[in-house]
Amino acid sequence: MTPPLLVVGVRRSGTTLLRVMLDRHSRLAVPDESYFVPQLAHRHADPPDVAAFVDDLRRLPTLREWGVDPDDVAARLRPGQTLGDAIGAIYETYAELQGKERWGDKTPMYMQHLPLLERLWPDARWVHLIRDGRDTAVSFLRMPAGQMTETWAHPRTAEDFACQWRNEVRPARAIGRRVGDRYLEVRYERLVEEPETELRRICEHAGLVFEERMTAYAGEVDVSAKPHQQSLTKPPTPGLRDWRRDLPPAAAEAFEGVAGDLLAELGYDLLDPARAAGPTPRGRARIARYDALTKAYNTTAYALQRSPLWRRRHPVLARS
Repeated sequence: MTPPLLVVGVRRSGTTLLRVMLDRHSRLAVPDESYFVPQLAHRHADPPDVAAFVDDLRRLPTLREWGVDPDDVAARLRPGQTLGDAIGAIYETYAELQGKERWGDKTPMYMQHLPLLERLWPDARWVHLIRDGRDTAVSFLRMPAGQMTETWAHPRTAEDFACQWRNEVRPARAIGRRVGDRYLEVRYERLVEEPETELRRICEHAGLVFEERMTAYAGEVDVSAKPHQQSLTKPPTPGLRDWRRDLPPAAAEAFEGVAGDLLAELGYDLLDPARAAGPTPRGRARIARYDALTKAYNTTAYALQRSPLWRRRHPVLARS
């Protein structure tokens, strides 16, 4: 199996923009967010039992949204294959439907499950998209409530969002140190300022040839049901969010109190250069609270996914 391309990044970092551009490549299919990878990985052994695995596929609404028939995935499965290859068969089926030979994934929720992705696909190519966390906070805090996921962790303030940004960006960069040249770091700010240059760099990393059509998505993306993605109606545009303009100074200072050291490490300017030394006492307390909430949520989700209750809550979907 060709190594997948895993696009990772904190929510509202521009990963949807990058997904749209990559998905326009003639050889690469990067579907909408999948959500099912942790569920399947937590529910099945490695290698998985094929019959039980396919039974779970019939319960996943994402496959229906992608137009993927579980029977077509089942035809690709074989006893003894790895769990990563079994899950990858879902994406392979989707890619074939799009007339493409390779697949990728872009699901920001998986920033909470990076070690799992690394274990499932040990030869994957990684693209980590990073955006100034203060701009990301502005974008996230303006999202309609109905468009958010993971209700346990909906930050209501820039300070709380800083905890998520910090605690997801650092582990992703740590993966980069482990996997070496299979990891590529891309800055959102450069992507929107020089999209062709950055896409050529990403394509080279992925073993693809850049295609002009990748930047010509404006007007061809249906965002009618996604009010938080209206920027996709425009070509890459710098400055859509600017924390200096859109984030109150007190909120920006609170963000830096949590993640100023990481902002400085990434080369972003700070309101208070002293914050480059590390989180404030209040910032450390907020990080500890976020860590505890994250651990509690993930523990509960894992237990539910492993239990018989999961199938009761996810009945087999009627054939369309």
